[in-house]
Amino acid sequence: MSKYTSFPDPTDDHNPFQDPSVVQHSSNTDYATLDLYNPFDKQMEPPPPYEASSPSAPPPAQTPPSRTTPTENRNYGSYSTQQSTVNATTAELLRKQEELERKARELERRERELDSHALGPGGTRPNNWPPLPSFCPVGPCFYQDINLEISPGFQRTVTIMYYYWMFTACTLVFNLFSCLALFCVSPTSGVGFGLAIIWVLLFTPCSFVCWYRPVYKAFRSDSSFNFFAFFFIFFAQVVLYVIMTIGIPGWGFSGWIVSLAALNTNVGVGVIMMMNSVLFTAQAAMGVVMLKKVHSLYRQTDASFQKAQAEFATGVMSNQAVRQAAASATASAAQGAFTGTR
Repeated sequence: MSKYTSFPDPTDDHNPFQDPSVVQHSSNTDYATLDLYNPFDKQMEPPPPYEASSPSAPPPAQTPPSRTTPTENRNYGSYSTQQSTVNATTAELLRKQEELERKARELERRERELDSHALGPGGTRPNNWPPLPSFCPVGPCFYQDINLEISPGFQRTVTIMYYYWMFTACTLVFNLFSCLALFCVSPTSGVGFGLAIIWVLLFTPCSFVCWYRPVYKAFRSDSSFNFFAFFFIFFAQVVLYVIMTIGIPGWGFSGWIVSLAALNTNVGVGVIMMMNSVLFTAQAAMGVVMLKKVHSLYRQTDASFQKAQAEFATGVMSNQAVRQAAASATASAAQGAFTGTR
């Protein structure tokens, strides 16, 4: 038992597989392998002899597939689809902008109404046009404030009409000096100079009252009557501007005919009058443009000829002088009829 219980010396390199019994078993080929021997087989035959199998070749090493980023065809939408989306977004923004502008105009209109009601039922704002100095014995005749009384959509047009009236007034003043220069070199042109003075004194205030104030009040209160008054008077004014541009001799206008004739008398005076002719031409052309502009804006409003008739009738009947005259005429007619029956 000593050989079984004794431990090997730690210094000895003892290999358990070198044991004589193990070596004898491994060298004996009469034993069957476990994969060929079936212990449950009924035939009591000796197990087949052991056959050493040749070691199988190791499976070939498989190279791991390289990690490549797959290229996926991502559909970001066609150009037409993106363009339609952008157009839809733009249309939505424009619609919102128009709605905001409409609300702003409505708020401004209400503010103007509140300002007008704040003055009281019979209150009016003090006149501020023409802007005269305080020492002048004559005060302003009209109240005018484009930014306050005119809607934002029409302020630019009314402002242009105001500057256009100033341009026509300055042109008439320049025409007066042109006719004066012609009268200085040609004493026979005194009639034209006298008429030029009349045109300045007549057309300057009349044009302001007859066609600028109607268009101002038309856009201020959407008045159909003032629109029709403006169209009728301003059309006649444009026709007169065309006559000024032609320059009929003896009419007091430094048009093209009179200017070309003045070149034969004096070159300097002829040049001055030709400059006046250019101003008359620009005045007539701009008048046609503004007439069409106001007419296009008139078609966008609710004005009509029927409303103009109703406004005229209301305005006439609300006039105190007209009512007094009508009452006096009715009383006289009744008195005459009563006297005749007696």
